[in-house]
Amino acid sequence: MSDGLLGPRRTVVFAGDSITDCGRRADPAGLGDGYVRNLYDDLAASRPRIVNVGISGNRAVDLVERWKQDVLTHQPDLVSVLVGINDTWRRYDKDDPTSTGDFEASYRELLEPLTAKLVLVEPFLVAVKPEQRGWRDDLDPKIEVVRRLAAEYDALLVPADVEFNRQALTVGATTLAYDGVHPTAAGHRLLADLWRRTVS
Repeated sequence: MSDGLLGPRRTVVFAGDSITDCGRRADPAGLGDGYVRNLYDDLAASRPRIVNVGISGNRAVDLVERWKQDVLTHQPDLVSVLVGINDTWRRYDKDDPTSTGDFEASYRELLEPLTAKLVLVEPFLVAVKPEQRGWRDDLDPKIEVVRRLAAEYDALLVPADVEFNRQALTVGATTLAYDGVHPTAAGHRLLADLWRRTVS
């Protein structure tokens, strides 16, 4: 699969929130300094065209609003989506929840118009504060939505929540995500490696 979808003359679009954005709008190359940049460097030999359209703070419904301009216009061969943690987070810091049903409806709007191969990345959380453990009540059903949609749309599923929490048991949560959500350099490296293993 990697030879076909990650080769030259292929376009890979990464969509999502701040974890994908990672400063890409201030980067002349438009990649940011997170896992998308890591993958760009890792894939230097095959060199697909990599486009980062992540926007910090976005929820699934925000991606829907700009999907045509940000994603479809690139005529991608592969689209990678990582969204969902803000759909949970806003419930707890802004009292602005997104129901699981609304999250799924928005996510389906993202997937329906695509003919490209899909990579869906689980939204993830490694609790670094006691109150974040309670976020699982909201986040876990949204992760299940992503898993179910991956199966339904024949997408590759990157098990980020599973792997981040597994590794956090050994190295500590803040080693991977300083606030439980935003990856450190080590967390971005983990995410890039996991993405590449899944797609390859």
